[in-house]
Amino acid sequence: MPGIDECLLEAMRLPGARGASVVDWTSGLALGTVGDSPNGDHEATAAEAAELARLAAEHRAFAPAEGSDWSPGSAADKAPPVEDVIVTNRDGYHLLRFVRTSFDSSVFLHLWLDRDEGNLALARLRLADISERLVLG
Repeated sequence: MPGIDECLLEAMRLPGARGASVVDWTSGLALGTVGDSPNGDHEATAAEAAELARLAAEHRAFAPAEGSDWSPGSAADKAPPVEDVIVTNRDGYHLLRFVRTSFDSSVFLHLWLDRDEGNLALARLRLADISERLVLG
């Protein structure tokens, strides 16, 4: 089972990958980074991405519809109701993928892709796979 460094290196092998990080969204701390950062500062990027992740994860507006298999506050499912957050801009994509963990599931993978070279659909699928295999601790 790969750890943080291995997962980040695997994410960087995706076409168009410019930078990647594993971030704790409750504290805003980067647990690991690789490649470039959009603003040149990995810690600042982690804190800013964590704010966006926290908004998506903690608000009911983004939860699955009533009747789905997700139930808020369920002890069995500590993961946030959101799987991914995707932000696009003129030259890139930012993909935040929430990671299910055995403790509090407050971690996400952040992948920054070049818009011309990256494939957002492929990145989303691969990041989902990487997040399932990521071992923290």
